[in-house]
Amino acid sequence: MKIGRGVSAEKRGERLAGFVYGTIVVLSVVIAGAKAFPHGMGHIASLVVITTFVFWLAHVYAHSLGHSVGAGEHLSFPEVQRIAWREAAIMGAAVPPVAVLLLGELGVLSPHAAVWGALAVGLAVLAAEGILFARIEKLGLLATLVVVAMNVGLGLVLILLKLLVTHY
Repeated sequence: MKIGRGVSAEKRGERLAGFVYGTIVVLSVVIAGAKAFPHGMGHIASLVVITTFVFWLAHVYAHSLGHSVGAGEHLSFPEVQRIAWREAAIMGAAVPPVAVLLLGELGVLSPHAAVWGALAVGLAVLAAEGILFARIEKLGLLATLVVVAMNVGLGLVLILLKLLVTHY
């Protein structure tokens, strides 16, 4: 089944999954980094980039092996490229929060505002991902609100954990 602009529903779903997963990883790293480096926004941004790269690489490797076994064929370079592109959404999810952290590194935002801004951007991305999912699935308003609430709720749980970790 094709959905808009010639992209199959399966491919859009795979990319969306990568963005959701990547956003959750990014929020986790920002939270841990804020505790470890409260004034090092560049350091936190670097941790986010490195972590999302490592997770992307692990996903490409694991999915490549899984594809080879599941398809019963030797793995080809074009197939690895396809998997790498699909999983690149994990790294793409890092771009908005890293941009906010870099504003903190450049002194445009205070470290405190940069961390909370990166978390807020992450929550906004989770909300947008929920809306995108709902639109693709042609969900009604109530179902859309539930999906968005679930996505944002997961992000809020991470932020609550940040508050617990940094205040105790």
